[in-house]
Amino acid sequence: MDACRLVYITVENLEEAERIGAALVEQRLAACVNILPSMRSMYRWEGRVEQSSEVVLLAKTRAELVDRLTEKVVEMHSYECPCAISMRIESGYPPFLRWIAAETS
Repeated sequence: MDACRLVYITVENLEEAERIGAALVEQRLAACVNILPSMRSMYRWEGRVEQSSEVVLLAKTRAELVDRLTEKVVEMHSYECPCAISMRIESGYPPFLRWIAAETS
């Protein structure tokens, strides 16, 4: 079984999150996407400290699909430099990890 990954993505609003999340699942780049509808971000951008409300997507996928998933996110995203980072899933409930592998292509 391929190693599983959790991809953390931030977007501007709920509509963008739903559009990107649906595309990732429909194209089998992610088995599941969780949308966390409200968070506050503080970050440095172009020399200034900024604050904004954002939405978080958590996408479950396989390691071999992370690059394609990231490309799709960047293609659909409204930000100039979107956050899309992959984290290794070290362990978990084996049937769920198998489900991730089965639902992605």
